[in-house]
Amino acid sequence: MTALARGENRPAPADRMTVTVSCAAGVDVSALLLGADGHVRTDADFVFFNQPVGPGVIYRHGSGRGDMVDVQTSALPPDVDKVVVTASLDGSGPPTFAGAGTLLATIGSDSGALTFPMDGLTTETAVVCVEIYRRGGAWKVRAVGQGYDNGLAGIATAFGVNIDDEPEAPNPPAAAPVSPPAPAPNYPRQAAPPYPSAPAYSPPAPSSPQQGALPMQSDLFNPSHAEVSGGGIQKQGGKMIKVAVNGEVMARAGSMVAYQGDMQFKALGSGGIGRAITQRLTGEGVPLMNVSGRGDLFLADSAADVHIIDLDGTDGLTINGSNVLAFDTSLSYRVQRVQGAAGVASNAGLFNCVFTGRGRIAITTHGSPVVLQVDQPTYADPQAAVAWSSSLQTGIKRNDSFGLGRLIGRSTGEGLTLAFSGRGFVIVQPSELPPGGLIGGTGGGQQAGQSGGALGGLFG
Repeated sequence: MTALARGENRPAPADRMTVTVSCAAGVDVSALLLGADGHVRTDADFVFFNQPVGPGVIYRHGSGRGDMVDVQTSALPPDVDKVVVTASLDGSGPPTFAGAGTLLATIGSDSGALTFPMDGLTTETAVVCVEIYRRGGAWKVRAVGQGYDNGLAGIATAFGVNIDDEPEAPNPPAAAPVSPPAPAPNYPRQAAPPYPSAPAYSPPAPSSPQQGALPMQSDLFNPSHAEVSGGGIQKQGGKMIKVAVNGEVMARAGSMVAYQGDMQFKALGSGGIGRAITQRLTGEGVPLMNVSGRGDLFLADSAADVHIIDLDGTDGLTINGSNVLAFDTSLSYRVQRVQGAAGVASNAGLFNCVFTGRGRIAITTHGSPVVLQVDQPTYADPQAAVAWSSSLQTGIKRNDSFGLGRLIGRSTGEGLTLAFSGRGFVIVQPSELPPGGLIGGTGGGQQAGQSGGALGGLFG
């Protein structure tokens, strides 16, 4: 095993190599395929945790032993001149590599291994570890060890990756006959009236069995269990929604419980490379799927209570990503730090999703919530506050005084609360369960921040 010094280059040990990057702190490893101009050809040349396969390059999670990038130089496209392997802090440990210890890159192959220990890093949060590049018809490796202060997003943009939202699909060719799109539903601003109470169920009179089916009697056939009518997103009881799809709708990945008609499902991660990176850094986002076609789609999330909110474009909705079930494609969203929360609950502070525009969104709560009208100073537990008007001013209020009691572990359990002021509303659920789950974005609750904002799912 040969150790490389910073800036040193050697012939590539083999056609197929595995670059393993390890560190005492949690790091994300990625690779970028670069052309002669030093930039990616397309965003597909950025190989990372949410896009693990590229031409000739595969990302593999190391399960605690260092993430790996497999590179087969003979499988790289001819217009790729270089593959750079990078490492960035994942937000669960120190804020910079100065406190992360030695970062070690190992280039393994059947012909032997090269190692490159990277010491002396200071304010960097992301580092280009090694390069595998063409030179004179052969492949070589170089130890780089140079970093960026703006993390994975900084590396991506430096090499030409577009981390903005995914572009809209191009219009179909003019020659192809296309049905005119259905007009956007014009939802009323006020809450929809309650469903009419169903008449009492009366069992049908006995009849002769029909050929091919036996007569059945059950309160399940009460009209209260029938499909609701109406276009767009509608409540189907208290734990489910029905979406009359005539085009597209965005939904939480894995939330489909049934559908009728012709539907296509496309996983979107967190809604583009930019949002995937943001979610990785903040622990916030929504693992999304795009559902298109025509028919009826039924969605639910672990039997949580569902609620419908109509946005008319005059104000936005700030919501924990784990509470988003579905929304119209006419709405846009971004991940944003909660004002006044920087550095309180984690290195990054508290982050939530902010939805804007005109359209309908379906959200979930653990139990029946209370909606507080903010006309005086209002406070809520960070894990119980599900959503609020984006126009509200937010901050953090400390309820426990810092003293000997806190140092030895005595606390009221209500050390920090979210403070709201201005004019608007706050939706508070009767639960302080940590947000997120196996398929959820972790959200920005107090406990999520204390655990480092670990990734709960890929919205993203």
